[in-house]
Amino acid sequence: MTAAVLCIGTELTRGELLNSNATWLAESLTRIGLEVTAVDCVDDDRGRIEAYLRRLSGEHQLLVCTGGLGPTTDDITTECAARVAGVGLVRDADSLSQIEARLARFGVKLAASNAKQADFPMGARILPNPNGTAPGFSVRLGGATAYFMPGVPAEMKSMFEASIEPDLAALVSEPRRQIVLRCFGLPESEVNDRLSGLESAFGVTIGYRASLPEIEVKVLAQAASSDAALAVARRAADEVRARLGDHVYGEGFGSLPEHVGGLLAERGLTLAIGESCTGGLAAELVTRIAGSSRYFLGAAVVYANSAKTELLGVPPALIAEHGAVSAAVARAMAEGVRTRLGADLGLAFTGIAGPDGGTPEKPVGLVHWALATASGTQLRERVLSGRRLDIRRRAAFAGFDLIRRSL
Repeated sequence: MTAAVLCIGTELTRGELLNSNATWLAESLTRIGLEVTAVDCVDDDRGRIEAYLRRLSGEHQLLVCTGGLGPTTDDITTECAARVAGVGLVRDADSLSQIEARLARFGVKLAASNAKQADFPMGARILPNPNGTAPGFSVRLGGATAYFMPGVPAEMKSMFEASIEPDLAALVSEPRRQIVLRCFGLPESEVNDRLSGLESAFGVTIGYRASLPEIEVKVLAQAASSDAALAVARRAADEVRARLGDHVYGEGFGSLPEHVGGLLAERGLTLAIGESCTGGLAAELVTRIAGSSRYFLGAAVVYANSAKTELLGVPPALIAEHGAVSAAVARAMAEGVRTRLGADLGLAFTGIAGPDGGTPEKPVGLVHWALATASGTQLRERVLSGRRLDIRRRAAFAGFDLIRRSL
């Protein structure tokens, strides 16, 4: 069964908002076993929305749409869906009551603009939204089953998982299963070269997604049953692990900082970070993870040499002798932040993120990082490529990878 994803909203076509819904939905539909052959985006224009709905519903058996279900005048998705379906709009009393009750909890009275969110194409199946005021709905468009959800990612995801995903497994005639392996430390070209010939050898499809500086390797298998497809995907995934070695750090969706956080929590260890060239980015990557307070004690952003000395106890003489960007200073920072915050692990970064400040001896991109533990301190250095933010991000992930390998 083929499926298409359509994301509706001028804020998406203008690039004002990152379209994360498209990626999440395409991955979710593929994981279920559907073949996603189109991912489109259209602005808030009636004619264009209806044209996309007609075309995609004529070419696919399943259409999943997000956006345009809100209370404002540019939220016109429901009207467009009704026109394409050839039916009128009907107000649902239960949905209206739920919207009114939700607004009342926030001290807001129901307005006419909110009331229109309870209007649906005649005959549509309503999808409840416990996290917002915009219910979704499902309706037949031509030969396709079309689902419509709000564009707010949290609302969309919960609605999909609760009301749509359970319906879709029964539609898959040839089950597909996908295993996602997450990698760090190899360029995408080398990952591709190491996996050469694997598709034909195992009868699977290999996909890649680079999200600097990580790489996802997606192993997709199709078979007569879900269990058989999973078995094929597992055999191929095991071969991926064998070829990429310890550059594969995890399986499924997530990130290296999340994986490292899980290791720290599992072992009951705490982490503190001292940051110079990364400028707080490492701490931000840790604290964006829910539950990171279980293992993360804090960080010190010590950009100036005086801050390195006053906050982390780095001796001024050490900086004068070796320079702020040096292995000796990285060591002192890691050991200092570990001691001063009372952590099990102290991680530190110092480097030249650019675009200026480099010398022949210490070029732009040079980063030293260190991991201090009770058993000693490990040091690493590398000249990292890319723009300023790329270098900072690569450095932070390299630090997390050092923790991973240490644990």
